[in-house]
Amino acid sequence: MAQVRRALFGARPSRMSSTRSRGVVAAGHELTAATAADILGQGGTAFDAAIAALAMSCVCEPILSSPGGGGFAMVRDGATGSTHLIDFFPQTPLERRMGADHDGVLQIHADFGTATQAFHIGPATVATPGFFHGLLALHARGATHSLIDLFEPAVRAARTGISISPFQHYLTTVVEPIVTNTAGTRSLFAPNGTLLQPGETFRNPGLADALESLALSGLGGQVDLAIVENQAQRGHVVAGDLEAYEAIERTPLAVDINGATVHLNPLPAASGTLIAHTLSHLESADAVDIARALLATSQARQSAGGDLSALASVPLRQRGTTHISVIDANRTACSVTISNGSGNGEVVDDFGFMLNNILGEEDVNPGGSGGWPTNTRLSSMMCPTMIEFSDGRVVALGSGGSNRIRSAICQVVISLCMSGVDLSAAVKAPRLHVEAGHLDFEDLYNESVRDELVALFADHRAWPERNMFYGGVHSVGMDRADGFSGCGDARRDGTAIVVE
Repeated sequence: MAQVRRALFGARPSRMSSTRSRGVVAAGHELTAATAADILGQGGTAFDAAIAALAMSCVCEPILSSPGGGGFAMVRDGATGSTHLIDFFPQTPLERRMGADHDGVLQIHADFGTATQAFHIGPATVATPGFFHGLLALHARGATHSLIDLFEPAVRAARTGISISPFQHYLTTVVEPIVTNTAGTRSLFAPNGTLLQPGETFRNPGLADALESLALSGLGGQVDLAIVENQAQRGHVVAGDLEAYEAIERTPLAVDINGATVHLNPLPAASGTLIAHTLSHLESADAVDIARALLATSQARQSAGGDLSALASVPLRQRGTTHISVIDANRTACSVTISNGSGNGEVVDDFGFMLNNILGEEDVNPGGSGGWPTNTRLSSMMCPTMIEFSDGRVVALGSGGSNRIRSAICQVVISLCMSGVDLSAAVKAPRLHVEAGHLDFEDLYNESVRDELVALFADHRAWPERNMFYGGVHSVGMDRADGFSGCGDARRDGTAIVVE
């Protein structure tokens, strides 16, 4: 087994290839990253590593990742250099079922400390999930191992249990009304009557069963049947929705910046268009110029209204989002961002996961119950990103962070492409975000820059330290000489592992 900087499992028999490989991964949990590293070390490709990491993220990042959600993957073929975007984000159901919204939607309030926010959960808030379709699309692109082998680390971890990290515990406190909404969620997240504390063991044998069923039976098996049954009384998703769903391959939006090509999530996602707009209005890499460019994009977005072709529609705010980046020795790269919304507050049968609550997002359904468009792939702010430099370097990155995703990715791209700093410096640099004329910024800039920012934005809020509010840009890179680098964003408990 290859040497890695952090070990996930001890020595064990493996059904994987013994061929040595090298690569790098960055993710939002040490077990997610270590699973991918373990697969790379056993000869797996970036596709193998990403699939295994996505499965593990459902175990150790259950507030952010679930078989009931979906996402996007930016993939680069190391042999051809071609880059593609795989869209497996949730889709609105084919039809609205009369009466479902009457008792299938519940409003709760999440506590963020300084403020609370209304969430809508329940069976009628579920859009058709695309998570497993995304894994199948990645597998078809270049995986070399079976799904049952790739899911095995996650299955084993779900059965034996993992230790709750402080960050994951914090996330459960924010959405406590969701994870304690029903007996099924309470049995997972508060089995003794209170939320599991840091260091306590979290077990999810039902999720292990779900992953095994998906790996062995695929689409249309027991998990799909359980989803349909879960939705039967008060939801909108039926068997026909699951059967009709497809992962969609799209051509990325490519932007040239200082000799580098940046590949972004295209329409109907809003993120890539907004980031491209900001980059086009950029005069320098100075923080004040970045703030002005973000302001210009915010103003243009408001002017464009709902016309995606003009600029971008008002996108979903993915409140529960995480990211995984992988590059292997063959220069093949996967950048994958996934979301489950904030979860709909109900566990699917005995399978240990919540479905998404995407239809409960006010951005999708501003008109109230039943206002969402049928059979529509929804817009999103998620933006897995790939950068190809003129000197042969490749960087894969992405972030969670709701509507701050676009500004987080913008600033890291600018640092890499214009300031020429390394991955670690680009990710750790202080961040700012502009929304509707209001500036939020990490108060870590020098005094002169801070004074200019405050003078430019009378409406502002200074954050005393780096904060998860500003996303978690988990990034990996590979240079022409096959040297690897990676940085997991500490704002969201990120970890990077280089496989030697």
